[in-house]
Amino acid sequence: MTERSFVDSNVLVYLDDRAASTKREQAEGLVRRLAETRQGVLSTQVLAEYFAAAVGKLGVPAEHARAKVAALEVFEIGRPSFDDLLAAIDLHRLHGFHIWDALIVRMALVARCSVLYSEDFQDDRRIDGLRIVNPFRFRPLEPDRPK
Repeated sequence: MTERSFVDSNVLVYLDDRAASTKREQAEGLVRRLAETRQGVLSTQVLAEYFAAAVGKLGVPAEHARAKVAALEVFEIGRPSFDDLLAAIDLHRLHGFHIWDALIVRMALVARCSVLYSEDFQDDRRIDGLRIVNPFRFRPLEPDRPK
């Protein structure tokens, strides 16, 4: 069973990063799985950050980046409210997150996600029931357990 999962913009940027083929393949697999299972969540902030990085840093033509944003509509899209901004400020104050990262955490919590996929946070950190997972970090397989 796939957990309800929020995806940070850094994961989406790897979808277009030709210089990082391994991370691109991992990002493609994650995004495909979450789209197929309908367990993926994004926010308008994440989509805007993806667009800015894809066009500005990777040189992706704006029309291609726009098409990718439109295709990601298969994910649930969170739209932060003023109350979400205030709660993100509180997360900043309590945990020391940069405000934009705090808003991502807030939106994942509001969407009732159990996982936030990002490489910008401490891997396996837990915040109010939300587990942060770096999808690009090597994780050894668990040893076989007797049945």
